[in-house]
Amino acid sequence: MRQFFATCPKGLEYLLRDELVALGASEVHEALAGVRFSAELPVGYRACLWSRLASRILMLLDEFAAADEHALYDGIQRIDWSDHLAADGTLAVDAVSISSAMRHSRYLAQKVKDAIVDQFRDRCGTRPGVDLEQPSVRLNLLLRKDRATVSLDLSGTPLHRRGYRVGQGEAPLKENLACAMLLRAGWPELHAEGASIIDPMCGAGTLLIEAALMAADVAPGLKRGYFGFQGWLGHDASTWQQLCDEARTRADTGLRQLQPVFHGNDADPHVLSQAKRNAQEAGVIGFVRLERQSLEHLRRPDDAKGKGLLICNPPYGERLGQQQELVPLYRSLGDQARAQFEGWRLAVITSDIDLGHAIGLRAQKKYLLFNGTLECRLLVFEIGGAAAPQRQVDERPLSAGAEAVANRLRKTMRHLRKTLTRDNIHCWRAYDADIPEYAAAIDVYAGVEESNPGQAPSTWLHVQEYAAPKEIPEHVASSRLADLVRAAGIAFEVPRERIAVKTRYKSKGGGKYGRMADRERFLIVEEGGLRFRVNLHDYLDTGLFLDHRPVRMRLRELARGRRFLNLFCYTASASVYAAHGGARSTTSVDLSANYLEWAARNLALNGFGGSAHQLIQADCLKWLEHDRGEYDLIFVDPPTFSNSKRADDFDVQKEHARLLGLCAERLAFGGLIVFSNNFRRFRLDAEVEEQFFVQDVSSASIPFDFTRNSRIHHCYELQARSGA
Repeated sequence: MRQFFATCPKGLEYLLRDELVALGASEVHEALAGVRFSAELPVGYRACLWSRLASRILMLLDEFAAADEHALYDGIQRIDWSDHLAADGTLAVDAVSISSAMRHSRYLAQKVKDAIVDQFRDRCGTRPGVDLEQPSVRLNLLLRKDRATVSLDLSGTPLHRRGYRVGQGEAPLKENLACAMLLRAGWPELHAEGASIIDPMCGAGTLLIEAALMAADVAPGLKRGYFGFQGWLGHDASTWQQLCDEARTRADTGLRQLQPVFHGNDADPHVLSQAKRNAQEAGVIGFVRLERQSLEHLRRPDDAKGKGLLICNPPYGERLGQQQELVPLYRSLGDQARAQFEGWRLAVITSDIDLGHAIGLRAQKKYLLFNGTLECRLLVFEIGGAAAPQRQVDERPLSAGAEAVANRLRKTMRHLRKTLTRDNIHCWRAYDADIPEYAAAIDVYAGVEESNPGQAPSTWLHVQEYAAPKEIPEHVASSRLADLVRAAGIAFEVPRERIAVKTRYKSKGGGKYGRMADRERFLIVEEGGLRFRVNLHDYLDTGLFLDHRPVRMRLRELARGRRFLNLFCYTASASVYAAHGGARSTTSVDLSANYLEWAARNLALNGFGGSAHQLIQADCLKWLEHDRGEYDLIFVDPPTFSNSKRADDFDVQKEHARLLGLCAERLAFGGLIVFSNNFRRFRLDAEVEEQFFVQDVSSASIPFDFTRNSRIHHCYELQARSGA
């Protein structure tokens, strides 16, 4: 069984996972912008030939530590390249570096090439050449956290290049994104029911061509003249030929049965000519009807009976024009849809939700997709009589204060959008009492319900109202909270059922976490390329402390090869990060059996388990007094106060010196303690500074979305003084 990684645009991971399972892959796990899977080589070939969603199919060759150029060179040389490449062959290397000491991708690619060439020169006196276009072998190097993953690129060139595109418009849609739109819009099901499809702004015809290939069961890779494995010495030409023969037979059968239900319009004769040429090259020109027609003259074709799909990729305003100039276009699309296509479905992709609103219809479904680096929404509408029953919309205007909250949230989203997209952050703080009268924190979670893993990620809000001062009447506070929740829902376009609302009251040392409901409704969210369970309703906290995101990242950086201890571990998110960073072992301790079960789920979600990752139910202080283990990295994040019935009372200000002293007894020589707490008035005891070299990293550990409050938590890195 071989290991593979299929890359794809962000937003397509769940669709790609299901597609690969259908193609015969096993041990399939979605990741950021891709899917990991296990399979024999024929399934890898089949994925190259049949995947409508993948960008590349990478087959793992080796993994090894590569902290510097010498380690990288030596690791590449340990691979026997004569198994993969002929001495007179050609190669190309693509390299990516993430959070590693060596960052320059071109330099990394050069080092890999040098190591391979030197191996051939030393063994046989000759060397392979370099061909960046169609090499015998294309390799992929991923250097993440100073660990190298070397893969053979089976695809060679990106799989979205089907081989039929001879012309394109100004803002072309990639073929795999077009397929994702069609799948999310339900085109396969609609076609099975005899539906027609219309793209009223078809451009180069990508949506229609992919819809036709999908309906006719034509393998998307059948027209490609080159795959990366064809010059590879391990290539099984016989198996590949069988797969291609099978695909041609299926295509012949499907095209014979295909009906001309594909309609495309565009006002630009130049791009319409390109669409015709592309359809000709794809072999579907006989089924696609293309006409020069402006949007305002859009009509339902006479032969289009019953259900149908109206789908398009209109200009967004980012590339082709300004937003205000495009509002009439989107409004006209909505008007024509209502007038001409009752009972049909409309699917529109846009990067500007305000333009989506201009359509004048209420979307039944919204999907997050990425067109290149551009964050977009696919909006799916049921038109007219076929529309799903609508909920009554609250038409009451917002109060002036709540409107100010909504505007503040919109401004924050615009300001942070690029950063959130760049850093792949899906859970973040959007508001923290920015307007004093509306004293609450609003956190955003993008995730998939655990009970329905096949659905696309959706946005949820977690609203924590701070307890109002005593002088504020209860009815005023209640009215403000209701207004704030409405304002947040409007700003983020999130329905009320996906907004969790909690009130946090000050207590005199009450329990750390309290159960507030019993819905057992969990989301699976992503952070740092890892997955975590969160519960927005049942507990005061959700299972993932968002302000500790940089702390977890730091622990992952520090963990490689170390024995990691996580005290007061809660749901063990820090242990997951440490395990992902290459920790030799993790030990997670917490008093709560419920949170330890949650921790086990988090570890398993990311592929970690077994004896190397221990979960221990115990009072941390008492456990430290009796434990005899040794740890290289200890993370301590205690509650501010705790008066649990199963443990002694705890006060972080009073007890932290003793707690850290016990940690020091378990710390290996040269080890490190990362100590954090969220007591706003915390002061480090002088005894601690006598025992440890202390570095206050609080400022660096607070993420950009929490900088409104620089004392949201304290964080220190501690190393034992010699002889202490």
